Amino acid sequence: MTWSDTKEKLMSLAETTEVDRIEIVGNGIVQVRECTTITKDGAFFARQFKRWTLTPGADLTGQPANVVAQCQAAWTPEVIAAYQAQMAAARP
Repeated sequence: MTWSDTKEKLMSLAETTEVDRIEIVGNGIVQVRECTTITKDGAFFARQFKRWTLTPGADLTGQPANVVAQCQAAWTPEVIAAYQAQMAAARP
């Protein structure tokens, strides 16, 4: 087998990552899902999800721009105060 024969048999893998879901629950917590999709020669091959949550008033450094925008829209001063009061009341 020559190099050109081997080269033709090599597959092309590509990976894309995007935040595909942002949900805001009743107490202002933001749930984020990031999807990593792998394609092989242009066709779907595999998918993996990563999830995390952000509490009202959390530091948004390093978060994707679309996540920051949703948090800033949802986290009014009233929402942050209500969340902090809820957490304080839950402490023993």
